[in-house]
Amino acid sequence: MKKNIILMGPPGAGKGTLAKQLKDELHLVHISTGDMFRDAIQAQTELGKLAQKYINDGHLVPDEVTIGLVKERLSQPDCEAGFLLDGFPRTTAQAEALEKISREISREIDVAINLDCDHQELVRRISGRRVCKNCGAPYHIESMKPKQDGVCDLCGGPLYQRKDDNEEALKVRLEHYDSETKPLLEFYSKRGLLESFNSLLGKEQLFDEVSSFLKK
Repeated sequence: MKKNIILMGPPGAGKGTLAKQLKDELHLVHISTGDMFRDAIQAQTELGKLAQKYINDGHLVPDEVTIGLVKERLSQPDCEAGFLLDGFPRTTAQAEALEKISREISREIDVAINLDCDHQELVRRISGRRVCKNCGAPYHIESMKPKQDGVCDLCGGPLYQRKDDNEEALKVRLEHYDSETKPLLEFYSKRGLLESFNSLLGKEQLFDEVSSFLKK
C-alpha cells in the first residue's frame, strides 16, 4: 500500500473532499498547510512563533520556515502510518526540499496524486459554491442545492458566496497554479511518482479509483 501521499490539483478540483474520504478509509493523517500553521502557532513551537511573526507583520511565510514546519509535522508519531500532504509542495523548490527532508526522517513520498480538471468546469464548480455563515456547511447552486434557497438545511443560517469564489478571482488563482504549481507535475513524473485521475468523475467513483490504486 502507498501511504505517504501528495495530493495535487488546481483549486476546485476536489482535493479537500477526496482527502477526507482517503483519511477515513485508509487511516492516514491529513496535513493541510493551513492546519499545520495553525497547530504550530497554537502549540507555540519555535517555528510556530516565527511563522506567527511573519503573518502578524503581513508578510508571506518564507520557504525555509514552511519547510521546517513540514519536517516538524511529518516527524510526529502519528505520521508513521502514513500521511496526505495537501497544499504542499507548491513550487519545485519546495518539492526538492521535501525530497531531502523526507529522506532524512525516513518518510519518503510514495506517490503524487494529481486531479485533472478543465478550467471551464472549475469555474462552474467554484462560482456556484455557497457556504452557511453560521455553521460552514457547503452547498452548490446546481449540484448541492439547499431545500430552501439561501438557507442552510442544517441550522437555518444564511448562505453566502466567499469573496474569492467568483470567476475573476478564480482566474487569478489558476494563473498562479499554472505558473508555480504545474511544473511539479513534470518534477514528479520524472521520478516515476505521478499518478493522474480525472476529477470530473463523480466523487464516489473518483474515491473508488484512487483508493483502489493506493491499496495496490
